[in-house]
Amino acid sequence: MAQYTRIDVAKTMKETGLVPLFYNADIAVCKQVLKACYDGGARLMEFVSRGDFAHEVFGELNKYAIAELPGMILGVGSVTDAASASLYMQLGANFIVTPVLREDIAIVCNRRKVLWSPGCGSLTEIAKAEELGCEVVKLFPGDVYGPKFVKGIKGPQPWTSIMPTGGVAPTEENLKAWFEAGVTCVGMGSKLISKEIIANNDFKALETNVKNALDIIKTIKTQ
Repeated sequence: MAQYTRIDVAKTMKETGLVPLFYNADIAVCKQVLKACYDGGARLMEFVSRGDFAHEVFGELNKYAIAELPGMILGVGSVTDAASASLYMQLGANFIVTPVLREDIAIVCNRRKVLWSPGCGSLTEIAKAEELGCEVVKLFPGDVYGPKFVKGIKGPQPWTSIMPTGGVAPTEENLKAWFEAGVTCVGMGSKLISKEIIANNDFKALETNVKNALDIIKTIKTQ
């Protein structure tokens, strides 16, 4: 069962502005990554459901978060069907992120009042997602659409909350373009949690990366 309401999750997304994304089959690596992100100031993490037995890794990781990292909100991404969403919610997922808009996932998440963020690529899809109760829309792949797309959407729909994923980098130039266009938060994977960091077990560097990205976002939002 989720530890945080969908309102809590949406509020934290807006306040921090950053959702790191990560997957690894090794639970020990996942714990180190999660701890480094937490120590860097992140309060959300999207565990990407990509490998065999990923749900078992997530279950252990979520137990660790609940026991050791107070205030850390763990969710699951790359969920493609209602059954998978239900499985992860049984394991305590606090939010569900999908690559596409699926009504069946919306229904099971809404039933449990768990935030779900569907991947959308048009104003029609975004409007449909919001009709289905979506709080924060995932713009995916973000680098294909870019900040100008976000700005265009916010014109007729200023109430829409958007989280681009894909093509987001932890640089001032990139983050400034997204947040000035009107995004609520950004999802960031390999550009934040690089293969080199994992290969070298350099989790202190990851902590620094997260802290720097959050500092940039905070500065941009207060300008």
